[in-house]
Amino acid sequence: MCYPGEVKHCTKACSGDGGDSVSSLRSISDTLGRRLPQYRLEEVPLEVLRQRESKWLDMLNNWDKWMAKKHKKIRLRCQKGIPPSLRGRAWQYLSGGKVKLQQNPGKFDELDTSPGDPKWLDVIERDLHRQFPFHEMFVSRGGHGQQDLFRVLKAYTLYRPEEGYCQAQAPIAAVLLMHMPAEQAFWCLVQVCEKYLPGYYSEKLEAIQLDGEILFSLLQKVSPVAHKHLSRQKIDPLLYMTEWFMCAFARTLPWSSVLRVWDMFFCEGVKIIFRVGLVLLKHALGSPEKLKACQGQYETIEQLRSLSPKIMQEAFLVQEVIELPVTERQIEREHLIQLRRWQETRGELECRSPPRMHGAKAILDAEPGPRPALQPSPSIRLPPDTTLLSSKAKPSKQVQKEQRRTKASGQMEKSPAPTPGTVVTASGDACPPQDVPPKNSVSQDPVPQDSAPQDLVYHRSQESLTSQESEDTYL
Repeated sequence: MCYPGEVKHCTKACSGDGGDSVSSLRSISDTLGRRLPQYRLEEVPLEVLRQRESKWLDMLNNWDKWMAKKHKKIRLRCQKGIPPSLRGRAWQYLSGGKVKLQQNPGKFDELDTSPGDPKWLDVIERDLHRQFPFHEMFVSRGGHGQQDLFRVLKAYTLYRPEEGYCQAQAPIAAVLLMHMPAEQAFWCLVQVCEKYLPGYYSEKLEAIQLDGEILFSLLQKVSPVAHKHLSRQKIDPLLYMTEWFMCAFARTLPWSSVLRVWDMFFCEGVKIIFRVGLVLLKHALGSPEKLKACQGQYETIEQLRSLSPKIMQEAFLVQEVIELPVTERQIEREHLIQLRRWQETRGELECRSPPRMHGAKAILDAEPGPRPALQPSPSIRLPPDTTLLSSKAKPSKQVQKEQRRTKASGQMEKSPAPTPGTVVTASGDACPPQDVPPKNSVSQDPVPQDSAPQDLVYHRSQESLTSQESEDTYL
């Protein structure tokens, strides 16, 4: 599957019942529509891409070991960008969707064959054509992309009937389906809704309202100018951040930036979403010059709906997000403050969401009890009985001994009996004395039979790292 250089986003608001602010948000957002300018994916040299693929293949094939001992390295490689050929597989491992699938074999098929709640099926059916309508997977009504999207969303309403369906889940599921089959996309969606963004898609949207207040409070430290302007205009955070957060910027940023943000989001958690939102607010409203065109509420909201292409550009945005000093601890501290204020003014939360997990490491550590190690499906198919060694890896001592023994026995079988001019060493190898020139020196040391095929296999695997993909590597 090719990756689009341009994605045109439909901007229908994320729905949910309850609360005047949510209703007003819906009415405002439904009237807005726009088309993003064209963007192209950042060019990565082929050799660099091959090296990254090789490193990611090693990590994915030894995932538990890397997560236990080298999680910081995984984070750095996610910040650089996951190779497109392995992105779907990496997202499954980072989110814990792969573990969920292994723990629940056949569950998706069971949900898929169930009839579903007609209340939700009708709403899902109406939303299918709105998700990336210019992408080849979803362009045709009743096509395989829309069918898979319907299956994933319907299965989630059966898996969590108390939560049901929210429109913001559709773009999340659609992006996942662009990178993996329906069953894997379903379990990744479950992880996003339960671990990364718990409570976001509940009926009253309480979690997203709390995070709006957290974002606004953090903005005071990141950009006092933008915070003061939004406070003076009395603009509720829900009016500009709901779609950003609930759709994980899938409907806001250009496609290349969406992929890079999601790479970091699956690794580091919701702090990436907060950082992206803060960067956009800082560069859209963070200077007096930019505020000259924002004299009222409407102009300010329009400024945030029509962000400058420069601040959404992949390289600029990713670097700003990485450098912004907003941590999980700050987010959790602010969450406790805003939760206390909520309880003082509005009472207890109606939706009791599970605790939020800040990234892949926290999700892995929270897994209850021992679990079987992940069994990766190889992305490169090699002939049987072949050994693939990396350029830095060395064969073990046992293998080296066996190779020397095989070489010695081959020389003993093929070399003639020692002549009077030949000296036999203690190890049994025949060699000519120093004052006698060797005869047929080229043929006296035959190359072991296995070395050439191994070198050839290694060379070919380096040249075609993504030639044959497993079911986890979905293009």
